[in-house]
Amino acid sequence: MRILVTGCFDIIHPGHIHLLKEAAKLGEVFVIVARDSTIKRYKKEKPIIPEQQRLEVIKSIKYVSDAVLGTEGNGDHGYLQFALTLKPDIIFLGPNQRTSVNYLKEGLKEYHSDHIQVRRLEKIYDKFELNSSTAIKEKIKIYSKNKKT
Repeated sequence: MRILVTGCFDIIHPGHIHLLKEAAKLGEVFVIVARDSTIKRYKKEKPIIPEQQRLEVIKSIKYVSDAVLGTEGNGDHGYLQFALTLKPDIIFLGPNQRTSVNYLKEGLKEYHSDHIQVRRLEKIYDKFELNSSTAIKEKIKIYSKNKKT
């Protein structure tokens, strides 16, 4: 089975590795790494790590068969058209990805691809305190602030 995972992957952390490991249990993992412009549009801030560097890191993770950069300027369900070129059997979402399962299923219907399953990893990997890019960024801010004083 071909498993598609998408995301920003700005600062790689154990939660990302857990997501990719769980996806690999289902089949061969293909990743779409979000473009810098896409992250800026949706999160209203630029990523810390540039897209080519994020792509190279994701490609080096043992659970990933291949990874590509997403397309630019693809609103609504438009990114699905690109995702479908990878011929996934399952689109596997992380537990804190903003996209809803139902939203994706509706988009898949538009492309006559509703045979593709959409699943979400339900539980956030909470073995460590710094289990998200946001938590890591906040810790860095605190560290930087304390270092100045």
